[in-house]
Amino acid sequence: MTTLRLISSMATKPLLADLVALYKAQAPNVQVHVESVGGVDAAKRVQAGEAFDAVVLASDAIDKLIASGHVLPGSRVDLVHSGVAVAVPAGAPVPDIATQEALRQAVLSARSVGLSTGPSGAQLSRLFERWGIADQIKGRIVQAQPGVPVGALVAQGQVALGFQQLSEMLGVPGITIVGGLPQAVQITTTFSGSVAATSQHPDAVRALLAFCASPACAETKRRHGMDAA
Repeated sequence: MTTLRLISSMATKPLLADLVALYKAQAPNVQVHVESVGGVDAAKRVQAGEAFDAVVLASDAIDKLIASGHVLPGSRVDLVHSGVAVAVPAGAPVPDIATQEALRQAVLSARSVGLSTGPSGAQLSRLFERWGIADQIKGRIVQAQPGVPVGALVAQGQVALGFQQLSEMLGVPGITIVGGLPQAVQITTTFSGSVAATSQHPDAVRALLAFCASPACAETKRRHGMDAA
């Protein structure tokens, strides 16, 4: 039995659970343990030299780990493209977010706006600056702690308008998903897998990643609100 230890960000946690179950059916001699934490924390742990076999993070984070020698060069496999969605507490009025201007007005009208600590949160902050409203809403921005879903803050009433990967919003009780961002400002993150430099089973990791990138997994990815890369 080969045991692989994989670390990922929270955005891909439910998806990886299903993909690993699918893989187990065709590779019964491979055991995969997945640990999902905030993406920033995951990258720090890999950089600190903690022993993992595989790493699944946003592609830019993987590229930085390749550059620093913590994952193997040439081992990056793009798995999914993930877009950002907007949510409000269940029962709250649903704002119009169909156009860029409608979304801008929804943000301006919200008593609080929730963002993640991940790449989408940083890009949304830049979008608010581009819209010229960053200073106006600064006191209303609630940034989720690493590993805490924005949807949970929306459900608890701490956030009136929450932004996060659709995959992390799906299945969260107590919220209404309004929809994805308008195409003109949609923020798409590519999540990729790679072989950790500390892995003792690089070939087994490559086989796992190849399966996760295969057409056999496309429907599972769609079910989790993501598109196959």
